[in-house]
Amino acid sequence: MSVGLVGCTADDGPEEGPTTAAVIPEGDLADKSGTLTPSNPTTLTTWITTASQAPAADNKITKLLKEKLGVTLEYEIVTPDNVDQKIGVMLAGGQYPDLVGTTDLKMRLLEGGALLRLDDMLATGDYPNLATHVEDDIKKMSYSGEEVDPGLYIFPNYNRFYGEVTGGTYYGPAFWIQKRVLEDAGWPDLSNMTLDRYFQLIADYQAKNPQTEGAPTVGFEVLASTGREWGMTNPPALLAGSPNNGGVIVDDSNNAEIYADKDIAKDFYKVLNEQYAAGLVDRESFTLTFDQYVAKLATGAVLGMHDQGWDFQTATDSLRSAGKDQYTYVPLMPVYDGAEPWYADRPVMNTNQGFGISVSSKQPEKALKFLDLMLSEPWQKTLSWGIEGEDYQIGDDGLFTRTEEQRANARDLTWRASNRLEALLDVLPKHNGQFSDGNAYSPDDQPAEFFATLTDYDRNVMEKYGKKTWLEFMNPQPENPKYYPAWNITLSDDANQVNQQLTDANVQNLPKIIAGAPGDFEASWKAYVDTIKKIDVKVYEDAINAGIQERLANW
Repeated sequence: MSVGLVGCTADDGPEEGPTTAAVIPEGDLADKSGTLTPSNPTTLTTWITTASQAPAADNKITKLLKEKLGVTLEYEIVTPDNVDQKIGVMLAGGQYPDLVGTTDLKMRLLEGGALLRLDDMLATGDYPNLATHVEDDIKKMSYSGEEVDPGLYIFPNYNRFYGEVTGGTYYGPAFWIQKRVLEDAGWPDLSNMTLDRYFQLIADYQAKNPQTEGAPTVGFEVLASTGREWGMTNPPALLAGSPNNGGVIVDDSNNAEIYADKDIAKDFYKVLNEQYAAGLVDRESFTLTFDQYVAKLATGAVLGMHDQGWDFQTATDSLRSAGKDQYTYVPLMPVYDGAEPWYADRPVMNTNQGFGISVSSKQPEKALKFLDLMLSEPWQKTLSWGIEGEDYQIGDDGLFTRTEEQRANARDLTWRASNRLEALLDVLPKHNGQFSDGNAYSPDDQPAEFFATLTDYDRNVMEKYGKKTWLEFMNPQPENPKYYPAWNITLSDDANQVNQQLTDANVQNLPKIIAGAPGDFEASWKAYVDTIKKIDVKVYEDAINAGIQERLANW
C-alpha cells in the first residue's frame, strides 16, 4: 500500500531526483501513516538513564523495528551512578539525542531547556496513542514550574493505568530479607514486625553461616550511593507509619515537615549504629557505588537491606537466572510501637520520569511518532510479552500463557538481551494495567501466569505463608492522598539548593553516625542536628507545602 510521497532527508538521500513512495509493511506493527517505514529508513539517537541491560547485537525486537518501521535506534545508556556528570556535559554542549529518556527527579534536562514542549504537536491528532495516554492526567504530567513554559515535556514511564490494576511482584520500599534466613528460622510469623526482630533473624543466621559460597556473609547492606541516598534516609518515615513522601512526613492536615532531625530518625540510626558495632552492617556500605551495591546483592551474600524492589531488580534477575531462589528476598515491614505499616502504596505515576523529544532533534515528528507507535497495543504486547508463538500463546479463552521453557527463557539474562529491549522499555510510556482484550500488561501482572512462573522453591515459600503473590506480604494499599507523593513536587531553585544541602548533610554525617563507636553516638547525632539547624529548612518545607496545596486545588 502506498500513501503519499515521503522525501529523502538531506543527509540520507540525493539532492535531486524523484521522492520515494512510502511502502507500508503488512501487519499491525506497521505505521499506517507512512511516517516510519523501511522504504525511508530512520535512525533515532536515544539517551536513556537506566540500570537495565542494553540489547545484544542480535536482538530480535531490534530487527523487528527495522523490518516493520525502518527504525534503527542508536543508544547511549547511562547508569544512575554516572548520570549527574552526563547531564552537565549535555546541558553545556546544547546538543542532544532525538529521544531523551530521563529519570532525573531534579528535572535538570527539562528545566535546562533540553526538551521540546509537546502540547501543540499532540493537538494535531497525528499521535493518537499518546493523546489518549495523557488525556485524563494532563495536569499531573505537565510541568508547572517557572524555568521553562508550562506544559507537557515528558511522557511518564510507569503507572498510567488502563483497566484493572493487577500484579504479583512488589516493587516498592521494604526491609528485605533473604528467603534462606526465613527457611532457617522455621518460616517465622512476619506480622507485627519490629526492627529488633528483623535484625535478630539476620544475626542468628549470619552466626551460623559466616560464609556464602566462599565469600563473607553480609548481614545488612546500607544503600548510600550517589543518587540513591534515600535508601539510607527514607526508613524513619516508613518505620513511623508514613507512606513514602521522600524527605518529609505529611500530617493529617496536609502539612509537610522534614523528619531527618526528629526522634524517629535518631531511633533508627541508633539501631543501625548498634548493628554496625555488632558486625551486621557491611563495612563497605558507604564506599559502594550503585553498580557495586547491585553486584554485591547479585552474589547472594547479603542477607538484608532497605531498598525499593525495582531498584535491585537486576540483582534479583541474576540470582533467579542462576537458580539461586533461596538468595532472593521477601519484603518485610518493621514499624515502631503503635504505628501501622504503610510501605505499599497505590502505584504512583512517575510524572517527571520518562521520554521526551530534544530541542536539537532534526526529526521531532518522527521521534514522537516512534513513541506513539511504541504505545500502541500491538507494540506494547511485543515489548512486554514478546512474539506470539515464540514467547507466549493465546488460549481458547483469549488469555496469554507461556510454557515452562518460555518462562525459563524470560528468567535468563542472556536470552533477554537478545529477545527483549529492557533498557528502552524501562523508560518508555506503558500500558500498565490491562489491554483491551483483558490480558495484563506483563506476564508478572497476569495472576495465573505469575504463579505459574514461580519456581518450586518460591511456591513453597508462598505455601508456608498462605500467599499467592509477593504483594500479599505487604499492607493493603489505602487510597493515596490526593497530592501524593510529595517527593516529586517541582521545587524552585532556592528550595532545590536547600534540598541539596540537606542531602549533603545526610551523606556527610549519617555514615559517621552509623559507623562510629556507640559511645560517640549522642555527640555525633547532636553535631548532625546542629548542621541541619544551620540550613534554611523552611524554604524547602514551604515549597513542598505550596506544591501540596496546588495539587489539592488542581488535581
